[in-house]
Amino acid sequence: MFVNSFNTVFPFYKHNLCNIWRLRQSRKDKTSIYRLQFFSVKKHYRLAFLLIFFAIAAAAINGVSAQVVVDKTVATVSDGARTELITYSDLLWQLALQPGVPLNPPRPEDLRRALLLQIDQRIFALEAERLPRTAPTDKEIKDKIADLLSRFASTADFERRLRLVGFSSVKDDNFENLISQRVAIEKYVDFRFRSFVVITQEDLRKYYIETYLPDFRRRYPGRIIPRFEEVAAEIQSNLTEERVARDIEDFLDGAKRRLTVTMLIEP
Repeated sequence: MFVNSFNTVFPFYKHNLCNIWRLRQSRKDKTSIYRLQFFSVKKHYRLAFLLIFFAIAAAAINGVSAQVVVDKTVATVSDGARTELITYSDLLWQLALQPGVPLNPPRPEDLRRALLLQIDQRIFALEAERLPRTAPTDKEIKDKIADLLSRFASTADFERRLRLVGFSSVKDDNFENLISQRVAIEKYVDFRFRSFVVITQEDLRKYYIETYLPDFRRRYPGRIIPRFEEVAAEIQSNLTEERVARDIEDFLDGAKRRLTVTMLIEP
C-alpha cells in the first residue's frame, strides 16, 4: 500500500507530486480556485489540527525529543474495498521535504496543506492499484532523491530535517521506500494524464496569437516580438501543463464522488 506520495504533484506536476499543489495555486489567475470537497467528514479538520498543534506544543514544553513522533491516524480515504490511512507522520514527512517549512513545531496551516495533498495522493494510490505497473528502478529513486536534495542548501540541512521526522539519513531504508512509493505514483500520473495530452499546431498558433502575443506586448513594451517558431516549444509546454492540471482537477472531482474521505480525531 502506498504510505505517502508527493511533494509532486501530487501533482501530482511533471517533476514531483507536490507540485500538483503548486500547479493549482499558479492557475488561480487563469481558472477558478480549486475546491476540495469532503464527502464523509466525521469531525471538522480545523479542530483536528488544533488538537495536533497543541499536542506538539505540549510535548516540546515537556522536553520531548523532536525525533520522537507519537503517531496517529488523522484521516482515511476509501473506495469501499480498500482503505488508505493518512497518519500524522505522513504529514510531517510531507513537510520535511519542503524547504523552509517549520517542523518543530509545525504550523497548523502547513499541516492542513499537507493533509490536502496527502488526500489527493491517496486517491491516486487507490486508482494506481487498478493498473499493472512496474516498480520504480534504483536509478529513478536515486534521481528523485537528488532532485529533492537540489532544493536544499546542503545535504546536511536536508538530513537534519529528515532526522526531525524519524529518518536517519537519505540512505535510510524507510526513506528510500517512501521515495519509491512517490515515484510510483508520479509514474502513474504521467501515464494517466500526461501521455494522453495532444496539442495540435492549431492549438499552438491560437495560443500564440490570443495569449502569448498580448501578454508579451504588455510585459515587454517596445521589445522585438519572438517569432512563433522561436517559442513554439515553450507554448507546447505551457498548454500541456494546463491540460494536465485541468484533467487532474476533473479526475479528483470525479474520484471524490466515488470515494469516502473520513477525518478521525482521537478522544
